[in-house]
Amino acid sequence: MNLDRFVAAHAPMWERLDEAARRDPASMSASEIRQLVGDYQRTATHLSTARTTLRDPELTLRLSQLVARAGATVHGTRPRSWQLVARFFTETFPAAMWHQRWPIGVASSIFLVVAFGLGAWTATSPAALDAAIPPAVQDALIAGDFVEYYSDRPSGQFFAEVGFNNIQVGFGAFAGGILACLPTVLLLGLNAANVGFAGGLFHANGVAEVFWGFITPHGLLELTAIFVAAGTGLALGWSWIDPGDRRRAESLQDQASRAITIVGGLIVVFGVAALIEGFVTGAPLPTWLRVGVGVLAEGAFLAFAWVYGRQAASRGLTGTLRQAERATWDQARA
Repeated sequence: MNLDRFVAAHAPMWERLDEAARRDPASMSASEIRQLVGDYQRTATHLSTARTTLRDPELTLRLSQLVARAGATVHGTRPRSWQLVARFFTETFPAAMWHQRWPIGVASSIFLVVAFGLGAWTATSPAALDAAIPPAVQDALIAGDFVEYYSDRPSGQFFAEVGFNNIQVGFGAFAGGILACLPTVLLLGLNAANVGFAGGLFHANGVAEVFWGFITPHGLLELTAIFVAAGTGLALGWSWIDPGDRRRAESLQDQASRAITIVGGLIVVFGVAALIEGFVTGAPLPTWLRVGVGVLAEGAFLAFAWVYGRQAASRGLTGTLRQAERATWDQARA
């Protein structure tokens, strides 16, 4: 590699970077900041070349000083990590859920109709109940297996197991949507049937309070998170089934970017639900207190999604990662 040609080819960009690095970032536009970061990254590569290939001490010193000065400016313009996290949870994540509120509503309706329909059927029909759950299993669940499931393991272990399982179910509901939505609908139906059959069993035996007392604390938040994941999966699948006036690839890419946002946020929601299931649901506490914790957590999440989602949507945010990236740069410029 010729040293003179290398310098001649890249000197204009180095000069531009040197000028930008001396400016106040607050006076720069978002496009100028992006240009600054791009030039900084390319110049850092040139510095590596100068050290290892060209082995020119003078050029190495010059580029080292330039990269150091530009690096201080670039990293000084980046918002702090906690600010990025706050922006994600107060804008990007709720905006994405708000944008998906109709598919989430569809997923919720599928689950609730199946669960309550099968629950009512099995609660009033002994034949249906016996067909759904073998009598021996019914006896074991009523005798204590259902309750012991939430308390027969250490809370920490149970929390870890439940959290991992919840994330798996949520991811399956989300990822299945890409296959024309059918796997997501099937997964919703199967989980709804399990809940419905269990509820029908306890209602049929006159101990409904046991079922609701142990399913409500964690189940409200956990099922809501599954509805959000499933709704996102349905929207993902529908984006290529009916892309509207856009190309299928463009529609799918936009929806996938928003879906990644939602999946990232739901990991925290599933984690909170698992904490409640591991440390509250099976704890020796009054039923009203355990249920109250679940209702409080669910109410907080719904209020969060509604308030922050509407606010973000009113500012034109839709929860895509590209839009979040632009917002980050705007914050850096402000």
